Amino acid sequence: MARFGRAHKTLEEVDRTRLPRHVAIILDGNGRWAKKRGLPRTAGHAVGVERFRDIIRYCDELGIPFLTVYAFSTENWKRSEEEVSAIMRLLEKYLHEAIDTMEKDNLRLFVLGDQSRLAPVMRELIARTDEISKHTTGTTLGLCLNYGGRDEIVRAARSFAEDCAAGRCRPEDLTEEDFSRRLYTGDFPDPDLMIRPGGELRLSNFLIWQNAYAEMYFTDVLWPDFSRREFDRALIAYQKRSRRFGDVKE
Repeated sequence: MARFGRAHKTLEEVDRTRLPRHVAIILDGNGRWAKKRGLPRTAGHAVGVERFRDIIRYCDELGIPFLTVYAFSTENWKRSEEEVSAIMRLLEKYLHEAIDTMEKDNLRLFVLGDQSRLAPVMRELIARTDEISKHTTGTTLGLCLNYGGRDEIVRAARSFAEDCAAGRCRPEDLTEEDFSRRLYTGDFPDPDLMIRPGGELRLSNFLIWQNAYAEMYFTDVLWPDFSRREFDRALIAYQKRSRRFGDVKE
């Protein structure tokens, strides 16, 4: 498979002293990229995985400590069996490769989502990446797999209700910080920048609690074409924003 952008240099306009701490990306447009080239949708997913690998490396080179990507949603099971199977094979292959390289690359990897529907081999691989991540300290990658934002919030609410029923806490004890810790991203800061390639202008049930104050960046570029230079453009747009978090600043 093609490799992307190892020799690329950051645009001069990117200020490395004002990078986002956490970037979230919806990996959108793989199927359309393949269709435009007369290829099966599965070919687009394969190229998209290669692009994903390179953006992880680039975030590490830039020193961005957290990256979360939307790889497979709870709704994606509705796609054809052929496409779902191909995506799962690619993700399984990626996890195998990550296990072999995480310590060398100093990568921390956490799969975020409901694992109950995943194949036993996938759950075993996830347990192994969790274990390796206890000993690595570099870029933290959140891989959203069988993930849905509303489902995540319901699970967190259910967790708090169960603690209340068991007498471990009271309803009035709940704070935003405590609720956030009960989400899949409990050990992650909220995203500063949310990127969606592929031309769509919506969150699609992705980190809907966590993205409350994220800066949104949308582009028509399809994910397999989302190069390091495109990532730079997102960073430049982010650095031009005035982040007020509800405050009024002149």
